[in-house]
Amino acid sequence: MTGLRLSLALDEGGLVLPDVGRIAVFAPRADHDLSALPKARLHLITGMYPDHAALRGQGYDCATAPEGPYAAALVCLPRAKALAQGLIAQAASLTDGPVIVDGLKSDGVDSLLKACRKRADVYGPVNKAHGKLFWFTGGDFADWTGTGETALEGGFVTTAGVFSADGIDPASQLLADSLPAEIGAQVADLGAGWGYLSARILQLKGVRALHLVEADHAALDCARRNIDDPRAHFHWADATAWQAPAKLDAVVMNPPFHTSRAADPELGRRFIQSAARLLAPRGRLWLVANRHLPYEATLSAHFGESTEVAGNSRFKILLASNPSRQWRVDRLA
Repeated sequence: MTGLRLSLALDEGGLVLPDVGRIAVFAPRADHDLSALPKARLHLITGMYPDHAALRGQGYDCATAPEGPYAAALVCLPRAKALAQGLIAQAASLTDGPVIVDGLKSDGVDSLLKACRKRADVYGPVNKAHGKLFWFTGGDFADWTGTGETALEGGFVTTAGVFSADGIDPASQLLADSLPAEIGAQVADLGAGWGYLSARILQLKGVRALHLVEADHAALDCARRNIDDPRAHFHWADATAWQAPAKLDAVVMNPPFHTSRAADPELGRRFIQSAARLLAPRGRLWLVANRHLPYEATLSAHFGESTEVAGNSRFKILLASNPSRQWRVDRLA
């Protein structure tokens, strides 16, 4: 409901945009309504590939990093607090006019509004549809301008907002510990994140090429820093649509299963379908999932064989082989 809150702020809430100059929009989603803003002046900054591609397809000027200065800025709050603070600080440093902040209450907009009031003259808020929109000019956000980087055990580096930024994900670690000593020559890590699983895969025998496919530009940048190996190939892409340069011997993945805060197993199902499409006839899929997620039916529909090969009370390791020939033919048709 970003569009509704923007319209209310501009029509009757006292928000006035500068007559000229570019307007930055930080972290927009593909389903955000930005029609209240002048489209020709917008510069959208998002590192999420599906959003970036969809918004670019709608005719917006999109980038993965800001290119200020700007006359005004809109920050669409992400869930991660440190990332949200960093975006607000970045917008404030690059913007001469108002910085507009919009978000849902479930994403912490109330606490950020309170914090911003300590640093700047804040106007609004506009309350509507379980969210708030407020704006300010100037202010001191120096304490929010840190890199947001975290150094983890094993020499890994992560950044605010990426999945499992504070430590190695236990599901990924269980999957890595369950992989065989030799997995195949051509391998892909779908949803590779900041590269933990890929780093472990590259320790296995016989790997000649490993494709890291990740939709989060910031996470993939971390993976590039975490993996220095000529066999690693980095792809900023939607794993459900990515095309491999050749058929793969193995796919390894810990697929996402959330849309915003809501559990959505369909994401994992689409990852499984993508694996079936990418694998060679004798290729195998190694998958970790929360134990409650119902992926077995999808595996049975797209692979000749599938079974649970390891796990614990929280997670299950699923192995699928012999991707369905009919599925692969249908996808190529």
